[in-house]
Amino acid sequence: MRDFAMSGLQTMNENIRHNGKIEHKEGDRILVRIVQQSACAGCHARAVCSVAESKVKLIEIVDKSGKFKENEDVIICGRSSLGLLAVLFAFVLPLVLVISMVVIAIRLGWGEAAGALSGLLSLVPYYSILYLMRDKLKRKFVFTLEKQKNNL
Repeated sequence: MRDFAMSGLQTMNENIRHNGKIEHKEGDRILVRIVQQSACAGCHARAVCSVAESKVKLIEIVDKSGKFKENEDVIICGRSSLGLLAVLFAFVLPLVLVISMVVIAIRLGWGEAAGALSGLLSLVPYYSILYLMRDKLKRKFVFTLEKQKNNL
């Protein structure tokens, strides 16, 4: 049982790694393009399947090393615990907020429609606060770059 707990702990301390390409570099700010693919993107039938999808994301990374250049293939690294924190801020807390507001509004006798509307409207201040805290969150969610082996 102890080995199982330790292996889970090691997984939490591992880094998330994702291949990307440097789109733009200005000073110490680097814009990296990554392609986020669904789990079935490696399937041979993905061309005819409507489930498979991929999304292009741009990630801004601060790197003061000066060893990266535009159009270079890189690896973006981040702590896996940051992924869990991002899920908490993006999905769990808003869901709890909406459900709480709906329940409170219905208990106050506002009705289901007004409860649903109050739940949705409660997201406006939540995401406004996240937006106002974006600089603090940028310092918390730090990503680093590594050169891909084929670039060495």
